[in-house]
Amino acid sequence: MQVSDQNWRVLGFDVRNLGKLWVDAWRDLLFTWDSPVRRLLDDIVCLRSLDGERFYQSGEPCTATAAAYTAYLLPDEVVLSKTLELPAAVEVDLAAALALEVDAYSPFAAEDTRYGWRIVRRDAAVIEVVLAIVSRSAAAACLGRQFNAEDTVHQEIWARAGDEKITLNGFGEAARENSYRRRLWRVGLMLLGVALLALVITAVNSGFSSLALQEVRAMAAAAERDSAEAASIRARLVRNNELVGAVAAIARDYPNPHQEIARLTQLLNDGESVDNFSMDGLAVGLRGRAPDAASVMQRLTQQDEYAEVTAPRAFARVKGAGVEQFYLDIQLRRGDTP
Repeated sequence: MQVSDQNWRVLGFDVRNLGKLWVDAWRDLLFTWDSPVRRLLDDIVCLRSLDGERFYQSGEPCTATAAAYTAYLLPDEVVLSKTLELPAAVEVDLAAALALEVDAYSPFAAEDTRYGWRIVRRDAAVIEVVLAIVSRSAAAACLGRQFNAEDTVHQEIWARAGDEKITLNGFGEAARENSYRRRLWRVGLMLLGVALLALVITAVNSGFSSLALQEVRAMAAAAERDSAEAASIRARLVRNNELVGAVAAIARDYPNPHQEIARLTQLLNDGESVDNFSMDGLAVGLRGRAPDAASVMQRLTQQDEYAEVTAPRAFARVKGAGVEQFYLDIQLRRGDTP
């Protein structure tokens, strides 16, 4: 069953070319003359011409004073050059398209034809390519005649097409290409090593951070437990203080009667007695006998612990006893008794 080409097109684009486009994108990034990577890593070339020597890197003049490789520039009279404007879509199969152009344009035999090209301009619709074609035998003879170069097979041969310098394929350019590829591998491995090292450092740092985070969480949990315990102790202390305050308030409002009986025992003289003692909070009621009831009342009134001493009934002398009956109400001062 034959599948229609239309099934492979999305918005007018043939998705079968995606793999080739991906490869071409990497090739443009790493191997073309205008590649930023190549401009950094390509070897220096000493280009010899009839005008002297100049140094180039990635096809562009540079200020170097020494070079690892040597190239020869062919005179213009042995070079066939042509500028082509091609649709931008052709760039996917540019090498194949230029091979067809060379077959159609070259006057030399196929086995004797050598060529090279450079893309000098590209936009959304068109790419402009400069193509240089030479005869291998004619180029070798020219180099031997003008530069006394005997081994042209292992030497780079360049041509000039307009303002561009073009490396011709099929001579000695493979040595520099292989050197550049090895350098790319080394740099790529170094970058990979750096990336792996950064990944390891990140993982180790993440591990330490995780341990530190766990420690911080443990410290926070311990602090939370201590805080909860402190809060519990504080709550118990507050409750105890409230209880002490309540007891103190009860002690203030309801003094110890034994303390007041002991106080009265110390205040009364011989011959003076208390027949009845009652106490309700801070109010004390007395009924007793004394030779001089007024002196008892005066003595009690002078006590700082008593806020007020009153006689609810008049003093009455007991017949035949030689003493007076007294009734006294005493109001204790708040907070003056334990």
